[in-house]
Amino acid sequence: MLDVMPQGTSGAPASSLPRLAPPYVIFDREHWATLRAETPLALSEAELLALAGVNDPTSLSDVTEVFLPLVRLIELHMAAARSLRHMVDGAFVGQWRATAPYVIAIAGSVAVGKSTFARLLRAVLGQSQNRPRVELVTTDGFLQPTQVLQANGLMERKGFPESYDLRKMLAFLEGLKSGESQLRIPTYSHEAYDVVPGEFQVVDRPDILIFEGLNVLQTANSLVAVASDFFDFTIYLDADTATIEEWYVDRFLKLQRTVFQREASYFHHYKDLTPEAAAKVARDIWRRINLPNLEENIEPTRRRARVVMRKGSDHRVEEIWLRQT
Repeated sequence: MLDVMPQGTSGAPASSLPRLAPPYVIFDREHWATLRAETPLALSEAELLALAGVNDPTSLSDVTEVFLPLVRLIELHMAAARSLRHMVDGAFVGQWRATAPYVIAIAGSVAVGKSTFARLLRAVLGQSQNRPRVELVTTDGFLQPTQVLQANGLMERKGFPESYDLRKMLAFLEGLKSGESQLRIPTYSHEAYDVVPGEFQVVDRPDILIFEGLNVLQTANSLVAVASDFFDFTIYLDADTATIEEWYVDRFLKLQRTVFQREASYFHHYKDLTPEAAAKVARDIWRRINLPNLEENIEPTRRRARVVMRKGSDHRVEEIWLRQT
């Protein structure tokens, strides 16, 4: 738990003032919402509903109070990065280079709401003042195929760093930052729980790329470069571990009543479980696989994020930690 110290001018409500807990400035939701300034809202209720996840409710107030201030902050960082690049190109390099896509990484645990958060951020950014072209890529496409994971005894380690094709991931990010066009990423099916042979997502030099996944901020591997070398802005979604476990179980139960009922689903064999049995299976999977991955590989990367979004048990972002160093 951070040791926080209220800061601010006298006479202002302490709950609405940012607090210092080096290296963070911590905002409650109320104060963060005021930082939106004049950033407009251009997302309808219907569009919002279409972006929501299986077990991650959201609302227009989330967009106005959380996402619009975040977009304003990102736009300030983007403007500073462009200004620096132009100065270096003009005063030092002596020639202009093509502008590389601005890459925003989103990390966090399974079931913490990364996918919904990434989709919402893409929608809000895409409707911001300059109408940038925003693409979203998840690291699922870089998972090793099920056949490879099974051959190497890694199915129980799916989602751990060793289950990804890190070389392919880094080659994609390097190509993206180098200005390459028509980059291809394998398509991943959550229903089949596998990459889809012969299907690809094509990324063609967007203005902004959102890169979402479990371990995107991790540094420890045998390669010279790491994914975070290519990121311009980083976000970590956070919540109490016990809360995330409950979200995981709730999501599993919903999927067991819906997607798992399809014969094509990798988890079809769970379709006839009672709610009690399904919850027991979900907790077992969480505690054997997802919890160790969170504790060993994901949570330790939180300190590397520029912004940490802390969620409460109702899925709402309650605190925002802004890293200052």
